[in-house]
Amino acid sequence: MANRLFYADNLVALRDHVADGSVDLVYLDPPFNSNANYNILFRSPAGHAAESQIQAFEDSWHWNNAAEDAFEQVMRSGRSRAFDLLRAMRAFLGENDMMAYLSMMAIRLIELHRVLKSAGSLYLHCDPTASHYLKLLLDGVFGKENFRNEIIWCYRKWSVAQGQYPRNHDTILFYARKEGAQTFHTLYGEPSPGTMKRWGGRRQQAVFEGGVRKAGCTGEVARSPIPDWWDISILNPNSKERLGYPTQKPVALLERIISASSNEGDLVLDPFCGCGTTIHAAEKLGRQWIGIDITHLAVSAIERRMKDAFPGVAFTVEGVPRDLASALDLAARDKYQFQWWAVSLVDGMPLDGRKKGADGGIDGLIYFKPDGKRTEKALISVKGGQNVGVGMIRDLHSAMERERAPLGIFITAQDPTGPMLREAAAVGRFTDEFDRGWPRLQILTLADLFQGKRPQIPWPDPLAVLRKARREATEKQENLL
Repeated sequence: MANRLFYADNLVALRDHVADGSVDLVYLDPPFNSNANYNILFRSPAGHAAESQIQAFEDSWHWNNAAEDAFEQVMRSGRSRAFDLLRAMRAFLGENDMMAYLSMMAIRLIELHRVLKSAGSLYLHCDPTASHYLKLLLDGVFGKENFRNEIIWCYRKWSVAQGQYPRNHDTILFYARKEGAQTFHTLYGEPSPGTMKRWGGRRQQAVFEGGVRKAGCTGEVARSPIPDWWDISILNPNSKERLGYPTQKPVALLERIISASSNEGDLVLDPFCGCGTTIHAAEKLGRQWIGIDITHLAVSAIERRMKDAFPGVAFTVEGVPRDLASALDLAARDKYQFQWWAVSLVDGMPLDGRKKGADGGIDGLIYFKPDGKRTEKALISVKGGQNVGVGMIRDLHSAMERERAPLGIFITAQDPTGPMLREAAAVGRFTDEFDRGWPRLQILTLADLFQGKRPQIPWPDPLAVLRKARREATEKQENLL
């Protein structure tokens, strides 16, 4: 069961792969319905054009057939309190974007309640856009008696607010699966200046004994229980921890949650795992984990992050194509996810093909250094359809000339035709100063890639994709309490 990463709709993955009462801790940081689009940032080598940005997810929801279906699933779930609340919200809000968001969340919260153990807990990370509605839904699913805390994560950032106070906090709603049964470890931190009091003409620490604050001895430093507001810095743009993924949370935030509400060896689940901060923290603290995300960009980023931070870590990735049939199925279901997956197979940097005309038919790049110093690029074109022809090879060659790219990689789901192979061969060879040569335009089929074949490229630049995660040393629970 443990240490599994799913590329899937989390509702499907939860129902098909996560058993009742099997999870110790759930943390979820779902999109907030803020109607914002978030881009993932890919690095480019120094001296090249701006870093590449691809829309990782669209943080907006719309009332449509899927939202109506989610609403009806809640109705049929047998969870009458949750449905009564959701129905009242629909009467109040109408059929709009917020109601679509709440319907989608309600059915997922019901599934998360199902998979939690009786001693388990759930932390839902949100912001003021929808936190008040989500708390009502959680009361309906978990029971108001199982509400534990509204945790305020406050942070400092520069913001200009007109007619209101700057919004410098998120809300984390903490619920137990069963009243009085949940795992919880009181965490301690250094006391704030407000816990200092003047005794005998000098400031001394206060000591907590039996819940009563008492004067400490001279020179004594007493740690106090961490309250329900947390002052943890957000990741600044230059943070070594930042990987380029939007809405990335600091590992310290997740370490605190996991340390408080689980034990070593417990199973932690994140159904909206983004770039993998939750599972990073879980692995670091000796927990087992399950992560789910609906975009291949996120899953690919997590795979790379975990391997960089924890060399030798063992986990399985499920839902990504493992054979030609599943690859063709992905191509038919989602053209762009297929393209990004195919580009990741050759360690390329994907481009956002959804921006019509912006990429000129190019789906990715591979930067390389033919002499170990200067940087060149190879263009990647991906075709997942059944009809391929020589015109596609000519288009890639034209793009290579336009972009001054010495190499081109054509990835196709189908076998190339004879004219395609001849056209590619006619483009010639790229030769470096050491008289080493490589075909300038290379054709690779999906069958080739599944058999382990890769493009012939001199000195690919490993830094020209996502930022590399720092290598971690795992920690024991007692170091954090």
